Parts: sequence; structure tokens; C-alpha cells
Amino acid sequence: MAGVTGIGYVRYQAPDLDRMETFLSDFGLIRAARTDTALYMRATGSEHHIHITELGEPSRGLGVGLRVDSREDLERIAQQAGVAVVESDEVGGGVRAILTDPNGMRVDIVYGMKTVEPITVRTPLVLNDSQRAPRLGLLQRPTRGASHIARLEHAVLEGPNFEAALEFYCGLLGMEVSDRMYQGDPKNTVVAFLHCGSGQAYTDHHTIAIAKGPAGIHHCALVVLDWDDLMLGHHHLKDRGYSHDWGVGRHIIGSEVFDYWWDPFGNRLEHCVDGDMVNDQHQPDNFPFEDEVLAIWSPPPNPNPAITEVVAA
Repeated sequence: MAGVTGIGYVRYQAPDLDRMETFLSDFGLIRAARTDTALYMRATGSEHHIHITELGEPSRGLGVGLRVDSREDLERIAQQAGVAVVESDEVGGGVRAILTDPNGMRVDIVYGMKTVEPITVRTPLVLNDSQRAPRLGLLQRPTRGASHIARLEHAVLEGPNFEAALEFYCGLLGMEVSDRMYQGDPKNTVVAFLHCGSGQAYTDHHTIAIAKGPAGIHHCALVVLDWDDLMLGHHHLKDRGYSHDWGVGRHIIGSEVFDYWWDPFGNRLEHCVDGDMVNDQHQPDNFPFEDEVLAIWSPPPNPNPAITEVVAA
């Protein structure tokens, strides 16, 4: 039976929507809608929005929205979870079932949200390498400024109830394990990277990852246009005075080129590009939870500043 087929959005809470919108705009998102109590930001693709901030305190991650491909799949998941399917009262519309995972995170299962006209951006750059030179007579001149975010790739959710969360996402929502990480005993799994169980169809290496820890969103990852777009975004955020977390580097698990930043309220966001794609034939590996396994190459992470003061443009 079909389960979830992608991630629709992440949901946070923060006390200042103006500051959040300023940061997210510099990060590469675009306002889709705003009310007195919530901010909805979109990418350049056709999704109505991929990032929600609700006005409130304390600042924290609230949850995620996961997509299904049919009303029937939504009804089946809702019935198994013992919740109702309801019309969404948020911008973007559609229908949804509002679930709570074993760590208290809100998980919206959504179908039929509105789509929007994609925003035109430049074509991803073609790169010459040591063996091939497909770029003949074409000059590389990308424009400086914020990154161009194409879509939301994944969210990493932490919580103390690891095994129950794994059953929730794999058993109820139909996800599959791509890779695991362990501490000490190889049977002591502390992180599981989950892809959508879509059979032969290829999907992101992980749409959700679950990890042992305090309940919350460890980070969300947003796909940018290309390698240069990630680096241009890095320098734009640095020039604007935001606090950098970790990168630029390349992960081992998932293979993404990554760059992590802190928003003004202590939430971690990742720019990424060139992630692995897998299907249900993929065989999971089990990695020790060690710094050397987190990245093939990268500088060390920076400390969390908790609150960042933005330098005015």
C-alpha cells in the first residue's frame, strides 16, 4: 500500500515574523502568504509553500507536512492513525490528517494543496572536468546574491522515543530505511535515514531522518540551484551578518554538498545540492556515529549563537 511520497513543508514557531521573513528571504525563500499569526514561504518550484512560521513563544520546531499521492492513501493513513481527514484552514488549502509522532512532533499528511507558477531562474551551470568539456564557448557568470532554493529535501527530527518513531514513520507512513548510525554496539541505532517507499521509483536518500535526542527539529535541508548557487548564498549570508553553523562540506551519508546556518531564533537550516537518489532496492549500511563519518570533507562546526543580530544591508 502506498505511503507518503515526499515532504511538503516544515513548521516552526518564533516570536517575530518580521525577523524570520528577513532571514528566510536572505536564505533564498520567497513570501507566499502572511497573516497576523503565520508566515508562509515558498521556493522557486510549484509548491505553494515549504516553510511555515507560526507566531509564538518559545522558538522551536513544531513539525512537518508529508505528501501523499491520493485521497485514498490519505484516508487509509488517517483511519489507521485514528484521526479525521479535514479541510485545511491554512493558505494553500487541500485536505489533511493531523498526526502526532511518538516524540510529540506534529505530522500533517496532506493531499491536494494548491500549486503556484514556478519562478524562472537561470539554468544550472554545466561544468567541465578533467575528462569531459561539455561547456564549449559558454562563459560561467552567475549573479551574486541569495541562493535560489528549488525545493525542500528533508527534515531531521529528534526525540527520545526512537524505536516508536521508527515504527511510526516506517510502519504507518510506509517509509524505508536508507542507512543507519549506531553508538557503541552496532545494534544500538541512534539515527535512521528514511526514504519514501516508492518501489522502483527513485527518491531522495532521506526525506525524514530520526535521531535520539531532545524532541524537536534538528534541521531542515533545502536544495539550491547548483554548486555555485550554494557558494553564492554562503557569501551573501556571511555579508548580511548571519551566524554560520557548519560547512561548506560533503556528507558521506546522502552525499550532499552542504552548508548549515542558524536562523535568528536558533534553528538550523541547510543549503544542499547533489544528494543521493535511492529506491526500495537500496541496501542500508550501518555506520558508527563519529565525526569522521558525518562528512568526507568540511571545516569543524561553529557554536550555536542562539540569537543572531542581523547586520543591516
